[in-house]
Amino acid sequence: MQAGRRVLLAHSYFLAHDEKQTRKMKPYPPLATLLAAALLRKTGREVHLFDAMLSPGEEEFERTLRAVRPDVVALLEDNFNFLTKMCTTRMREAAVRMIGMAKSAGCFVAVNGSDMSDHPEIYLAAGADAVILGETELTLPELLDGLASEDHRDLPGIAGLALSGPSGTLSRTARRPFVEGLDALPLPAWDLVDAARYRKAWIGAHGRFSWNVVTTRGCPFRCNWCAKPLYGTRYAQRSPGAVADELVALRRAVNPDHVWFADDIFGLTPSWIESFAGEMALRGIRVPFTMQSRVDLMTPSAVQALAASGCEEVWLGVESGSQRILDAMDKGTRVEQVRRATRLLRLHGIRAAWFLQLGYPGEEWKDLLATRELLRSERPDDIGVSVAYPLPGTLFHERVKAQLTTQTNWKNTDDLAMLFEGTYSSNFYRQVRDLLHAEAFAFKAPRSDLTSAGIDAAWTDLGRQESADRERRGGRGEDDGLRVAAGGS
Repeated sequence: MQAGRRVLLAHSYFLAHDEKQTRKMKPYPPLATLLAAALLRKTGREVHLFDAMLSPGEEEFERTLRAVRPDVVALLEDNFNFLTKMCTTRMREAAVRMIGMAKSAGCFVAVNGSDMSDHPEIYLAAGADAVILGETELTLPELLDGLASEDHRDLPGIAGLALSGPSGTLSRTARRPFVEGLDALPLPAWDLVDAARYRKAWIGAHGRFSWNVVTTRGCPFRCNWCAKPLYGTRYAQRSPGAVADELVALRRAVNPDHVWFADDIFGLTPSWIESFAGEMALRGIRVPFTMQSRVDLMTPSAVQALAASGCEEVWLGVESGSQRILDAMDKGTRVEQVRRATRLLRLHGIRAAWFLQLGYPGEEWKDLLATRELLRSERPDDIGVSVAYPLPGTLFHERVKAQLTTQTNWKNTDDLAMLFEGTYSSNFYRQVRDLLHAEAFAFKAPRSDLTSAGIDAAWTDLGRQESADRERRGGRGEDDGLRVAAGGS
């Protein structure tokens, strides 16, 4: 009898548990989980899926357990969903609760995800039998084969696991090599997802239906705040033809109106993007899509090829309008490149959206004003604003970990809490965020309560707060925080 013959795959990202994301209503199916499902099917196993994204809560998972009666539950987070990298405590609580439910049902439980890789001890203590570190594609099938022996004595010989020893000590098996040859992987098991439910949510909120695709794994850049618990600085890329073939298959299977490329960096080089545009043209398809990139990668030939292949919007990691903050982050970009990239995208009819990050150590009022002025002068089509978030495994985390208190993660994605001793308070940065959003919104659709004069007055009031805060801090020097960020005393 095949070990782990009936497998229930699941993840713990419940949109219902995050008010901000519920308001945005841009749900995507768990892509990494669906890839694992497709691979397990090739081994002959019976594979089921519990998709938490549009589920009301963990109780529905418990009902699924009773209906499926699986031998194994594999709680595999969608590692291509950048929101899972934030490891919010609400989603961690959901995962822990689901582990308990699966164990109560008599299942072997394996888990995988960014938070699981960073903190395997939490999930093993909750009852998980194994934590899969890194990618799942090679490890999960081998793990299930290793369940053939009743005492699971073969598991310590399987690479890529964290296990709990007899005395409760944490042990890690040999490091698992990265998956090579991404083109050889099967298409995701889209049929396991209730696509009609996603379509209804998207059409109701946005008037069109979007779906997710991934073309790469990892990111080769070394921004010192960016967590890379699964892929490190590796960057593996599928061929342009394989991606175009998937889009053709996706059109037949799901027929979305729009595609979100969930890559950290889509199309690292102009030559790849140009080849992708050519492969799309050969197949006679043009799919509207959104993707993420860096300002220094938006060259004229890359942007022209993006426009030709259907790109509607690019989210750029701008972070700050202050060059000294970009340098402290090891971002490797220049403010002038932000301007060029934004203008170039607009010239080709592509929306330019910016990710902005507040609160990096050493950021002062003049740096916040530099970000505001950059926003005002370039007028991006959309923005997303966060504050510096120290995640394990980053240089940034190492530099500020002595300042961390009992709260080391946000409760949800709208928390915007400062987890270390930043220049200003969480409430101050929330006001800055709201003003930056007001600036961006006022450019697009002015309203009576968002006049330029009103926004200027709000900035003036905030500036007064900043002066008072600085006096209370005893006139701390503006460069002190940057010395901390650079590793100095």
